[in-house]
Amino acid sequence: MYKYLKRAFDIVCSFLGLLGTLPLWLVAVIGIEISDPGPVFYMAHRVGKGNRTFRMFKFRSMRQGKANEAVFRGDEDRIFPFGQFIRATKIDELPQLLNIFIGDMSIVGPRPAAVDQLQIVRGGKYAVVGNAQAGLTGPSALYDYIYGDTIEDADDYGKMVLPTRLELDVWYVEHMSAWLDLKMIWWTIVCVLAEIFHKTTPKIYSELVGYVEVT
Repeated sequence: MYKYLKRAFDIVCSFLGLLGTLPLWLVAVIGIEISDPGPVFYMAHRVGKGNRTFRMFKFRSMRQGKANEAVFRGDEDRIFPFGQFIRATKIDELPQLLNIFIGDMSIVGPRPAAVDQLQIVRGGKYAVVGNAQAGLTGPSALYDYIYGDTIEDADDYGKMVLPTRLELDVWYVEHMSAWLDLKMIWWTIVCVLAEIFHKTTPKIYSELVGYVEVT
């Protein structure tokens, strides 16, 4: 029953979300064209449920000629000024509502994996994550937003952030429920507003970390 309710929720919310965020889409399109004229959208190949590859949509936030290059940490100089804004506010993720509506993704779930990182993030004990639909938000995405975005060095990120992110993906798949999904959506709203108003969310961070133990 849960999976059918989840899909119905995704369809309704993504449709309403697309309609309700049209003004933000207009702002994004104009802002990108002014800040760095060129393609407005960026499409990345990602891996979702059942290790199926799909095209994930985002608003472009990197300078032309950079968006298709491998990106991890320390690439702030490649992001144009307006791109920094839409990343901080997650406006760049709004096109993924299309992915949700057509069934590539869900509102809540593990973040989709990059094709070239599949063996790292979906191998071994993390293979179970492939049983769930990739999500726009979720425990690992929130952890990355609160803490991961503060780590610029790739090696530090791999040691300090990635293990917990992967464990949170597994934890979510093992504890999926309608209540948990609603909680993650609420936390996402709180975290984005906190970022906009330069506040912190230590309680959410502590609870996320408390879900898993990384040794």
